[in-house]
Amino acid sequence: MRRVALWPLPLLLCWVYLVSVPLLIIGAFVMSYRLPGKFRAVRSLGLFSVYVFVEVAVLVWGFGLWLVSGFGRHLGSDRSLARHYRMLRWALRVLVGAGTRLFAVEIHTRGAVRRSQVAGPDDDLESATGRADAADRPPLIVMSRHAGPADSILLLHELAVVAERRPRIVLKEALQLDPAFDLLLNRLPNRFVGHGSGVRPATELVGELAAGMGRDDVFVIFPEGGNFTVQRRARAIEHLERTGHADTAKRARGLRNVLPPRVGGTLAALAACPEAAAVFVAHTGLDGIEGVRELWRAIPDNKVLDLVWVAVPPADLPVDSEGRTEMLWRTWEQIDAWLESAKAEAGDASTGC
Repeated sequence: MRRVALWPLPLLLCWVYLVSVPLLIIGAFVMSYRLPGKFRAVRSLGLFSVYVFVEVAVLVWGFGLWLVSGFGRHLGSDRSLARHYRMLRWALRVLVGAGTRLFAVEIHTRGAVRRSQVAGPDDDLESATGRADAADRPPLIVMSRHAGPADSILLLHELAVVAERRPRIVLKEALQLDPAFDLLLNRLPNRFVGHGSGVRPATELVGELAAGMGRDDVFVIFPEGGNFTVQRRARAIEHLERTGHADTAKRARGLRNVLPPRVGGTLAALAACPEAAAVFVAHTGLDGIEGVRELWRAIPDNKVLDLVWVAVPPADLPVDSEGRTEMLWRTWEQIDAWLESAKAEAGDASTGC
């Protein structure tokens, strides 16, 4: 019923957009003239245009793949999965390419991210794991901080397009309201999690997805569970105290720029795929954009997204849950310190110090 009701909407939206685009362009230029900033309305309209185009293209392309797969009978085959990953890479390439140009966002990484490696500050993943041969590279479990608009899409772009990996991810059920997300991500090895009775636990879905990954696969998880805000940080600490985790709550108060990590999903992923390398991702550049107002003011403020990748080979991972929990917390504390240092450097630069 969801698909019957929602999938025709992008086609209808595209038709309405094509009919009204001259008025929309004129209105956007008028708004940009009257409002401060560098053509904010025009840039926003440009990204919306690209979004509508990608929505329609994914639906039409997906319908074609459904026909080619024998009217859906072979959608789960390796060949069909490869075709759908190709479509995912195309969609990410178009959306991120348009967004970074229109909103003046640069993506910088510590080292290079290439076909056979994910780089860390000092060495790449293949050097860290001792597997330089791309044919023998391990699957990845990527744990990233979560902050700022569209950081998950930017991360998936780096992994799927630049590193040419095949991402797997557990997503919120509400994202299925977007027809393109609904079609594309449900045909790939992803899972949507909801709320209420009868819903499978998220850790169970994580373990199911991470199990059986191959050398080209990467499982992506955000241990914080949501974008960082001051309010969410306070609620997370309050929840830890209320549930009797006083020591963890005390440790969480020391985190100023990240939320305390939820360890259940990470432990489930690592246990389900013991041959995977763990990759921690920190980024800064989109902090402080918590709502529509901050996002509007940031257009196009020449943002630089600084990504740092730190790889831990399977042989160096702790073998027990306590050790892995401590590893996650220690890494999150290091990410918090790095973000604090980046904030201090940004403040010095703005004051001319």
